[in-house]
Amino acid sequence: MQLGFVSAILPDLTFDEVCAAAAAEGYDCVEIMCWPVGKAERRYAGVTHIDVNRLDAGEVRSIRATLDKHGVGVSALGYYPNPLSPDPNEAATAAAHVEQVIRAAKKLGLARVNTFVGRDWTRSLEANWQRFLETWKPLVRCAEEHGVRIGIENCPMLFTADEWPGGKNLAVSPAVWRRMFSAIPSECFGLNYDPSHLAWMQMDPIAPLRDFAERIFHVHAKDVRVDRRRLDDVGILAHPLEFHEPKLPGLGDVDWGRFFSVLTSSGYDGPVCIEVEDRAYEGSLEARKRALRQGARFLRQFVV
Repeated sequence: MQLGFVSAILPDLTFDEVCAAAAAEGYDCVEIMCWPVGKAERRYAGVTHIDVNRLDAGEVRSIRATLDKHGVGVSALGYYPNPLSPDPNEAATAAAHVEQVIRAAKKLGLARVNTFVGRDWTRSLEANWQRFLETWKPLVRCAEEHGVRIGIENCPMLFTADEWPGGKNLAVSPAVWRRMFSAIPSECFGLNYDPSHLAWMQMDPIAPLRDFAERIFHVHAKDVRVDRRRLDDVGILAHPLEFHEPKLPGLGDVDWGRFFSVLTSSGYDGPVCIEVEDRAYEGSLEARKRALRQGARFLRQFVV
């Protein structure tokens, strides 16, 4: 396996500076954010360390030279919008940019793109399903044509009370994954697996490692702390941010020893990228770099 981190936590650094930071902490790779250039509408979004809309031959050479200089790789290109948004313009723009990221991965000789399926949170799963098929069958076909695998992260994307309980991403549970992969059985369509989301949703974050072993293309290492006292007070039907918070690996409820035991037994040998969303480490650039240092130190006992 290769240890990396998600570049969204370093939005104020250039691509070269991100790679230098990775090398300084002994990381093997980085998941590089590829949002369209513009203003972010939520935390960790809108980060552009590679602008895929300007990726000509010269820029490809420059990116490769930077990676070679620092001795780090790219685990995947990342872009996490809502291609099934109820706003048709937002949805179309997101889907078009996912396709651009796929094409960029091909140009750079990369094998993975990570994203969200999306969801119209005002409608049920069933009411979203036809749009899912219409949007994602062409995108997966594009990935097949370019030799790129798409990893769908399993985050529900819940930020406001208006989005509860649907969220902005359909792919939140094993039941939905099975249906997705049955409808689109391509070998280029799989998961960017994050155990923390299953943990706060009161599901087993370990069992899917066995059940979906062939569909796990990329792994996000993020922990979560569920405040049981608060959960007992507000209940599972409350907005999730009322009773849980993301943490660095080792500071939450995920059993990482067991996680990596099953992950390695399942045959996974790909990238594991720390996703820093722990607010205790977001006060400054130095604090965020310290989070990357601490996360690497903890996970190196499992990823060697």
